[in-house]
Amino acid sequence: MSVPEEEERLLPLAQRWPRASKFLLSGCAATVAELATFPLDLTKTRLQMQGEAALARLGDSARESAPYRGMVRTALGIVQEEGFLKLWQGVTPAIYRHIVYSGGRMVTYEHLREVVFGKSEDKHYPLWKSVIGGMMAGVVGQFLANPTDLVKVQMQMEGKRKLEGKPLRFRGVHHAFAKILSEGGIRGLWAGWVPNIQRAALVNMGDLTTYDTVKHYLVLNTPLEDNIMTHGLSSLCSGLVASILGTPADVIKSRIMNQPRDKQGRGLLYKSSTDCLVQAVQGEGFMSLYKGFLPSWLRMEDTLLHRDCDL
Repeated sequence: MSVPEEEERLLPLAQRWPRASKFLLSGCAATVAELATFPLDLTKTRLQMQGEAALARLGDSARESAPYRGMVRTALGIVQEEGFLKLWQGVTPAIYRHIVYSGGRMVTYEHLREVVFGKSEDKHYPLWKSVIGGMMAGVVGQFLANPTDLVKVQMQMEGKRKLEGKPLRFRGVHHAFAKILSEGGIRGLWAGWVPNIQRAALVNMGDLTTYDTVKHYLVLNTPLEDNIMTHGLSSLCSGLVASILGTPADVIKSRIMNQPRDKQGRGLLYKSSTDCLVQAVQGEGFMSLYKGFLPSWLRMEDTLLHRDCDL
C-alpha cells in the first residue's frame, strides 16, 4: 500500500467522503428541524385546502367542516377536534422527504458550486450561478422526494376527512406507499411532480440565492463578520423571499396531490397544474394562492437551525 493511500485511511471520515458526510449531516439536521416545525407544516396544508372551489363539482360528499380562521385558530382547532398528537400526523413521511430532499438538494448545490461553476478569483459566487445552481438543485432533490411528499400531504388531510365523515385512506405510512403503488403503479408515486418541482425551483432560487447574496453584502458592506449573526440575518431574508416565490406553487402542488382520483389514477378535480391555478384564482381570488403563507414562512426559517450544517 502506498504512502498516500495509508495517509488517506487515517483521515477522518468527513474528509475521506465529504459529499456523503454532507448528506448525512443534512439528513440529521433536517430530521430535528422537521420534528420541531412539523405542526406549522400541517397547519399550512390544512389552510391551503380550505375553501377549495373545485370541490363544489363533487356535490354534497365534499362539503367542508367548520372553516379554519388563521394559523393559530387552525392549530387550536386541530388540537381540540383531533387531539394534540395529531399536530404530527404525517411526520414520518415528512422526515423521509426532508432527508432525501435536503440532502439531495445541498449535495447537488455544493457539487454545482464547487465543481461545475466554480467561484470567481475573489472567492465570490456570482448571482447568476447561484440562481441556476439553486434551481437545478431544488428540482433534483424534489423529484427524488416526490413520493414521500405525496404521502405526507395525503396523511395530513386524514384527520379532516374523518371529521367530515369520509373513510380514511390509509392505516399508516407504509400502507399509504403500498396502496398508492398498487393503484397507480410507479407513476402514481410521482403524482403532482410537475408543480412540486416548480415550487422547489422557486423556493431554492429565492432561498439559496438570497442567502448567499445577503451574506456576501453584509460581510463586505457592514461591520458584521461571517458569524452566527450574519447567517441568521441572511436566513431570515432568504426565508421570506422563498416563501413569497414558492407559496402559490405550494398551494397548487398540495391540491393536486390531495385531489380524489379515479380507478385509472386520473385526478377528478384538476387536469393539470395550470387548470388548478385557473380554478383557484377564478373561484377563490388571487390571494387564495397565498393560503398558508404565514406558517410556510415561519417554517422556512428552520434554516436558522441547520443552515451551517448544510452549507
